[in-house]
Amino acid sequence: MQKGTLFLIPVPLAENAANKSFTPFLVDTINEIKTYIVENEKTARRFLKEAGLRIPQSELLIHDYGKHKRGNSLVPYFSQLMTGADVGLMSEAGCPGIADPGAEIVAEAHKRGIRVVPLVGPNSMVQAIMSSGFSGQSFAFHGYLPIDKAERAKRIKELELLSQKYRQTQLFMETPFRNNHLLEDILKNAHGSTQLCIASNINGEDEYIKTQAIGAWRTEKIDLHKKPTVFLLFKQ
Repeated sequence: MQKGTLFLIPVPLAENAANKSFTPFLVDTINEIKTYIVENEKTARRFLKEAGLRIPQSELLIHDYGKHKRGNSLVPYFSQLMTGADVGLMSEAGCPGIADPGAEIVAEAHKRGIRVVPLVGPNSMVQAIMSSGFSGQSFAFHGYLPIDKAERAKRIKELELLSQKYRQTQLFMETPFRNNHLLEDILKNAHGSTQLCIASNINGEDEYIKTQAIGAWRTEKIDLHKKPTVFLLFKQ
């Protein structure tokens, strides 16, 4: 029996960003799929509606892959795919599999010989690199830095050294309600000549993207509280 295809479906990064996020091909694809694997069913249904879903939502089968379901067997997520039905994988924001637990679903799909098709859409890390002015030839995303202040300070200095040694852009992030604390630690521990790009609420109505030296950032006051933000360091 022919297996189905796993489509990786990007979703908006911010409120009121649907028209920036959904391509015509994505709209066509979701109107041919009736099964989804998602992080949050409520928000997934809202994204599908915003994207132009014409299929009645009552006809959809949605598998919850939220944080409380991870670690369980992956078999239930693949029953439709293994019998020939196409399935959509959706993240909570941005692209599935990038800084996202959906990577586990994608890895299992490859193990099972299932075709994986990534759709074009917003990704905060890629868009942050694009708009930073830093190297797009060599970059590394580190996810979350340590919470412990001493360990975090050490890590920030390590990332500076890596950037200088390899001429490599260093990207990282924080839980939005701790953004201001992270920024304080960056400004305290990074060298004044190191370049920092702050890319906040990408695609949102109050999108903020700015690059300048740490020394210049120390003279400014910005509030990143509860705003999804990517931080990028580059030291020459």
